[in-house]
Amino acid sequence: MSDVSSLHQQRKLAITERLPQLLDGDPELAARFQAVRGFSARVRAAEYHLTNACNIRCKGCWFFEFGHDKSAPEAKALDDWTAFIEAQRKKKVNAALLIGGEPTLFIDRIAAFVERMRYVSISTNGLKAFPNVAPFENVTVFITLFGGGPLDDELRAIKPGGTRFTGLFDTALANYADDPRACFVYAVTEGGLSYIEPTVRRICDNGNTVTFNFYSQYNTGHPLRMQNEQRLLREMLRVRERYPDTVLNHPAHIEAMVTGQAWCGSFGYDTCPSISQDHPDNQARLANGNPGLTFFNTWKADLQTLERCCTSGHCEGCRDSQAVYSWLIVSLAGSLASRETLRTWVEVAESYWRQFIWSPYRSGPRERVAQSGRAADPQPLEMLA
Repeated sequence: MSDVSSLHQQRKLAITERLPQLLDGDPELAARFQAVRGFSARVRAAEYHLTNACNIRCKGCWFFEFGHDKSAPEAKALDDWTAFIEAQRKKKVNAALLIGGEPTLFIDRIAAFVERMRYVSISTNGLKAFPNVAPFENVTVFITLFGGGPLDDELRAIKPGGTRFTGLFDTALANYADDPRACFVYAVTEGGLSYIEPTVRRICDNGNTVTFNFYSQYNTGHPLRMQNEQRLLREMLRVRERYPDTVLNHPAHIEAMVTGQAWCGSFGYDTCPSISQDHPDNQARLANGNPGLTFFNTWKADLQTLERCCTSGHCEGCRDSQAVYSWLIVSLAGSLASRETLRTWVEVAESYWRQFIWSPYRSGPRERVAQSGRAADPQPLEMLA
């Protein structure tokens, strides 16, 4: 038996034998585990570059820094998009994350996904309001935010021609006031330490939620080289504790983003599951025995070409919030050291799903089991091993 096959067998054995032991005698944890495991197994996601166009040019944006807008042409005909989406559905994908460029520039393409996929999320810069009418009421809207305070305008309020403007965060707040679909993806930075709490407070007062991410200046060649890592970690955890209904990250997820370490190991390319499963450059990684996301691929806007992963393809130092979340969620077998590590896994998975308007977990942290759904199917559960 190969080392990889042996590793798979060990993980399956751990889930089969160790998991029941940890759940036995704790019915509340068992119910929460089955609920979040079942829902996770039903969501089969892929990511799509909806367009190569964008109405701003953020500093450090990996999409433009690495020429993703020029690496493949953009499909223009709506019929081509609808045929592509139908083909994706036949491959059992039912959840679409639409990024860009800027997705809100092409509402008709978003509508094509909404009409054909069960779960849809978009990532937007917030400059344009995304309609909150049928059929878009259940589309999760992730709004990008860099640095907080005046840093957001400094880093993002730049038109394609280079002209600067002001008030981008104010515009996003106005566009999505009291919108339950909206979750700000707040890329914190060491230089913006003092802006974290005031920025979160404004999001809270605006009736929205927020999930912490990192701001990485890819164009410097030094992503995430923070001199005061622990100061930033402490401040993120403090603000999260003060605004628990607004900041959706679990503390363990925040720590994993900042340090690259968690109870289940170390984050990096060798363990990251948010890579295109069908990309030839990833086949050696997928053969190393660490779990991946069974149906996941990231598609360029030509509807033919695969990106290497969910972000830039430059893995050194990457701590993308969603990629780190996916890593923690697929690491079930590595979360069985104790009942407490299993409880942490459950809580992290629940906090991840709170980001999405179409998830039963978005309604609140204590309304989970009642909306749990059925147990997980065997095939999708491979991603949790």
